[in-house]
Amino acid sequence: MTLTPYKETLALRGIRSLLVVATLARIPIAAGPVVITLHVVQDLHRGYGLAGLATAAFTIGSSLGAPIMGRLMDGRGLRPVLVLTTVGEVTFWTSAQAMPYWAVLLAALVGGIVTLPAFAVARQSIAALAPESHRRAAFSLDSIATEISFMTGPALGVVVATTVGGRPAMFALGAGILISGIGLFWLDPPIRGRGEEPTSVAARVPRRSWVTPRFVAVLAVTMASTVVLSGTDVAIIGNLRGTGQVEWTGLVYAVWAAYSMLGGFAYGTGNRSLSPLTLLASMAVVTVPVGLGGHQWWLLAVLMIPAGALCAPTITATADVVSRLAPAAARGEAMGLHNSSLTVGVALGAPVAGAAMDALSPPWGFAAVGGLGMLVALAVLPTELRRRADERRAAAAQRMIRLDTAVPAAGAVLAAEAEPSAGAEPAR
Repeated sequence: MTLTPYKETLALRGIRSLLVVATLARIPIAAGPVVITLHVVQDLHRGYGLAGLATAAFTIGSSLGAPIMGRLMDGRGLRPVLVLTTVGEVTFWTSAQAMPYWAVLLAALVGGIVTLPAFAVARQSIAALAPESHRRAAFSLDSIATEISFMTGPALGVVVATTVGGRPAMFALGAGILISGIGLFWLDPPIRGRGEEPTSVAARVPRRSWVTPRFVAVLAVTMASTVVLSGTDVAIIGNLRGTGQVEWTGLVYAVWAAYSMLGGFAYGTGNRSLSPLTLLASMAVVTVPVGLGGHQWWLLAVLMIPAGALCAPTITATADVVSRLAPAAARGEAMGLHNSSLTVGVALGAPVAGAAMDALSPPWGFAAVGGLGMLVALAVLPTELRRRADERRAAAAQRMIRLDTAVPAAGAVLAAEAEPSAGAEPAR
């Protein structure tokens, strides 16, 4: 393993500051769902079911808003979108704390739509700042930064909400969003590389030119990957509660996140990229048997090693491919769709795992989301096989063109060598 790819990537102009600001900006965003949940339960005195409904409304809004904000970014530039989303989301967090439950439910949907696009901005800017030879390493660093944000944000949200209350936590989260928006506005990272299309071209790029079957397949893989991840999240809790070891949940989560960061770090140092489909299928397969270790927390943590190590590489690979498939003038919308796919997968994974655990037993939660991941991988396999066949045909055509060019050139050289030079005396 060599650190050269990371050293070269971090030496690129703007990458370091982008990763630092984006990581900090994601922390309050990652805390959002848990803060909503605790506010509804603690302050509004509702059950966890209604709290989950409010969180779902926020999640649905986020998945709807991400491509909309991305397209606005393509057409209007980054800063106007940052102003819109920062003002909109701060308004939600500071006003929703005083609303009754049903108003919170509606406000959560609108607040989700105007979520600060810190995740999509980071990935879009990486595609603009890093040449293709360094994008895998850059996206790997971004995936590690995302893990740090999700390890930090929800934990801080729980601490604030359980110590000083849900309403102060919502105010604190609004303040965090405000600081994050100002930080991104001040940094103003590029969303297009040098020589790429200007912003005004965005409206003239038809979706059909880049929303191809392969692009849709990558979005499906992206969604399935977070179905597996969020379902695993719930299955860990269910298995540890079922065996009376719930006090070890935090440690198992921390170890799982560490596996993911190490896997992402190793993937960024490799010599070649792997197909998102290959990574998803591998992660899904090794997730299925994890529940066999549920009777001992340490065995569960050990069985999580291969699945955890594939988390960050899978997300990294999908972001990398999306950045290459979309033209620069539509990259914001493409990254928004990628972010929506991640969000939808997160929303689906928990109920899939929960239904399997309720109907059968806790270990089946892992099997259910792993099996669903394998089904998605099989569904998109024909598209991947067609792509590889097309690439082989294109490579063969290129070889034939080079051969056709080389043969006449070689013949001309031989003819020139065989022809006597002007003025030369003929052989006797």
